[in-house]
Amino acid sequence: MTKDWILYESFKGDELIRTLQWRSEPKNWHIDTSRSQLVIETDAETDFWQKTHYGFQVDNGHFLYTKTEKNFRMTTKVEAFPKSKYDQAGLMIRFSEDIWVKTSLEYIPNGPSKLGAVVTNQGYSDWSTQYVECTDVKLYLRISKIAQNCYVDFSWDEEDWRQIRIAHLDIPLGATISVGLYACSPQGKEQQVRFDFLSIEELSNDPKDAYL
Repeated sequence: MTKDWILYESFKGDELIRTLQWRSEPKNWHIDTSRSQLVIETDAETDFWQKTHYGFQVDNGHFLYTKTEKNFRMTTKVEAFPKSKYDQAGLMIRFSEDIWVKTSLEYIPNGPSKLGAVVTNQGYSDWSTQYVECTDVKLYLRISKIAQNCYVDFSWDEEDWRQIRIAHLDIPLGATISVGLYACSPQGKEQQVRFDFLSIEELSNDPKDAYL
């Protein structure tokens, strides 16, 4: 079946696709054309959180995004070289400062790291996690959005996909949202992150599409 692409960026050229734009652009980033990768170096004390149970709020992480009002599946491969606790990089979808989802593997020194998703509705963030024993942060992530629901999955090989989260989003039907790649370093800086591609495929209104 032919895929209807909203966006496909393979990072083979010298410049980003023009429909991509930065929110909190990192000081240091480039496209490594020899490896066809987007390379980001995170700025200090960057993150996305809203009104956690301990009152923490921050909204200054790096986010490279396009906008769409369509249902979609967004996928990437990320390789990260974390330096500090909670260094993270992955995918994000965002309607506003108070409504968004991010998914990544968050680095924990001297112990298992945390693979999970943060879902923020009405200005409150939650965090669902699972421990992962891995020394190299190299994995595939995807978020599917159909109507007001999103489905978050990960894979080590892009073939065997495992569910992380299903969540409802408090967004209007047909709303335009920002979707793309993110990275941040809540307690440090200069984490290097390499993204191999960013694909955003249009989906139908059928929830079964989220599991294909």
